[in-house]
Amino acid sequence: MTDAVAIAGAEALSDPTAFRERVMGAGKPVMLPGAASAWPLLAQPGARDIIAALREFDAGREAGLFVGAPETGGRYYYDATLSGFNFAQESMVCGAGLQRILDSANASGGETLYMGSLPSERYFPGVEALTPLPFVPATIRPRFWIGHASSIACHYDMMDNVACVAAGRRRFTLYPPQAIGDLYVGPVDHTMAGQPVALAVDSAPGDPRFPRFEAIRDQALVAELGPGDAIYIPKLWWHKVEALDDVNVLVNFWWDGFASGPDQPYAAMLLAMIAIAERPEAERAAWRAWFDHYVFRPDGHPLEFLPDERRGILGKLGEGNYQRIRTMVMRMLRG
Repeated sequence: MTDAVAIAGAEALSDPTAFRERVMGAGKPVMLPGAASAWPLLAQPGARDIIAALREFDAGREAGLFVGAPETGGRYYYDATLSGFNFAQESMVCGAGLQRILDSANASGGETLYMGSLPSERYFPGVEALTPLPFVPATIRPRFWIGHASSIACHYDMMDNVACVAAGRRRFTLYPPQAIGDLYVGPVDHTMAGQPVALAVDSAPGDPRFPRFEAIRDQALVAELGPGDAIYIPKLWWHKVEALDDVNVLVNFWWDGFASGPDQPYAAMLLAMIAIAERPEAERAAWRAWFDHYVFRPDGHPLEFLPDERRGILGKLGEGNYQRIRTMVMRMLRG
């Protein structure tokens, strides 16, 4: 672990409300040392024992297996042209994939294998009883990430994330959302696993393709976790994830801790791109002022000079205004 990332106190981990207020609200990564150390899943520590415990809940469904050739060294990434990838994907029954990972774990110079984002309710129903976290909302189910030593390219998530190490060690290298312009982010619709990645993060010092990155290269937060440790990563924080041992198991929980309804900010951004991004600079500046005034609100609520009952749809979203605004937007989109 590292002092570069804040560490949560025990009182913040007592329930979801305390966690939301004391950890999530600041919008920064927070270490949660030992948060998962009492899990029944970790009762017999060791990757093979943990995978054996998971297989007792195996639903027998097919899953995707990432296969990296020996020369990739476990780094799952684009190919040299950025048009394809340096790994293959195979589909097989989950239990067979887990056994293949175990059987080839210590093979010197062999292929690297990785199975990721396996929802418990689909692949290991009932295993949730072995992974309780009192500060995660009860409706949120875990996902499992299992494989050899690997390096997953620096990316972001659109959900808040609590990641718990069950076996092996993981190193997280993190950059804040504000660094997006310095990270040289790749395509948003041609990705390895759904999210665009920061192409500059794994570059050699002085790479002429990424001059802006040099100013922040050494400003990353770095945290290394062992079994039972966890980390909270807010949505939109960039993070590179390295699994450091022969067999590694990570369990994570994704949810939006601050949603007012089902609509996602990313969808709003994509719509803004097609509505605003190619307008003249002066008009974009005008819309930026409106977004600041009505959405980002650096100066407070836009109608703070009026009583609540006179604010119309700009009143509190929880008082029916969420649906009123949504209805207006849907009518506009329908023409």
